[in-house]
Amino acid sequence: MKFVTQLLESLWGIYAWLIFLICTLIALLLVTIVPVARARCWSTGFVCRTTFLLCGVRVSVIGRDRLPSGHAVVVANHSSYIDGPLLKGHLPARFSFVIKGEMRNIPIVHFLLRRAGSHFVERFTAAGSRRDARQIVKAAQDGQSLVFFPEGTFVRTPGVGNFRPGAFVAATRGAMPLVPVAISGTRRMLAAGRLLPRPGRLRIEFLPAILPDDPVFQDHRQLADLARQQIRAAIRETASSDPCA
Repeated sequence: MKFVTQLLESLWGIYAWLIFLICTLIALLLVTIVPVARARCWSTGFVCRTTFLLCGVRVSVIGRDRLPSGHAVVVANHSSYIDGPLLKGHLPARFSFVIKGEMRNIPIVHFLLRRAGSHFVERFTAAGSRRDARQIVKAAQDGQSLVFFPEGTFVRTPGVGNFRPGAFVAATRGAMPLVPVAISGTRRMLAAGRLLPRPGRLRIEFLPAILPDDPVFQDHRQLADLARQQIRAAIRETASSDPCA
């Protein structure tokens, strides 16, 4: 029985990768031919939602109405490569993702992400990091809605890692509401180092926005600590859900 279950999961994983590849090619075509930036962002979000739909993945979205109607900064926990497409598919087109600068080294991926409105942040050279950080802060001060995975990377072990300061500096300097988002299920579906995804249910919970008049906005480190605590309390992931098991 275990062998049959593993076989079916493997077949589903191959099917899911094929769907992802086809949808990625469609997204590349759309971001190439669509001239309007907002339309490109909307179309890539639509393709992301469609990818999960075609794979038969059930996605529960809770509290999306908590997103402010105006500009905001969204921060989410990071467990898997799935997190980006998942969140992209369920955020309004006005949100731009802030992504690690290493993606610039993958030409096709860089082109797709850039045309979809993403920003890139260098992590390993001081000069590049300062330059990119200034651009992100300026984007926030100009009122652009941004999305961060402040852990910066993900690991196989369940939990929420330490948060980097960039998202919270941008939120405080831009005086923009900060919305913590808890993502559950993606680590089990495709953990770090795992080749084939496996079927499962995914969950996105938008937590109440932390508003600029909250005292924690006086210190970006306190803001980061509060957002991390709220996300840790909301994610449905424990040591018993270790994806390596």
